[in-house]
Amino acid sequence: MQEVLRIDGLPANALDAAAAFHANWLGKARSLLDGGADSLVLVMAPAAHDHADWRRAAVRDLARAHAPKRVNLLASDDETAIAAALDYLAHAPGLTGQFLPLDGHGAGNPAG
Repeated sequence: MQEVLRIDGLPANALDAAAAFHANWLGKARSLLDGGADSLVLVMAPAAHDHADWRRAAVRDLARAHAPKRVNLLASDDETAIAAALDYLAHAPGLTGQFLPLDGHGAGNPAG
């Protein structure tokens, strides 16, 4: 079963956001993984580029600690993109430990 944890209320400053995630959300994520979830997807709002490192480390380390359960992180405020990514992740049993920023606009046409 895939669980989704929507994380909100993180500060704009990367250090403060990382601290808030670890203080307020990490325990909830671990509880879901220690429960019946086979897969957990964290969903956060987009943030400035300086948030990427702590987000990548958090999802990677959660996935390693709870293997073979899967953990991934989506960063988006586009509900259509989030829904599509959640569906994809539900059917991608080998994908874990990934930080996936979504823009909802696609990569565009590479031919032109």
